[in-house]
Amino acid sequence: MQIKVVVEKGEDGYFVAHVPALKSCWSQGKTREEALGNIKEAIDLYLEPEPEELENREVVELTV
Repeated sequence: MQIKVVVEKGEDGYFVAHVPALKSCWSQGKTREEALGNIKEAIDLYLEPEPEELENREVVELTV
């Protein structure tokens, strides 16, 4: 999966990363690389479904 991440240098010198497509998905790091590693982890956690959500979920492929 590819997703756009915005990385900016904050006023405190840290790098701040966020994902505009995922509301409230933010992270930071002392370096750009650390911020990108941290936001990747945040994205994984953001997209991880809750166990109870999986109980009633069915994936179906349709041809239209």
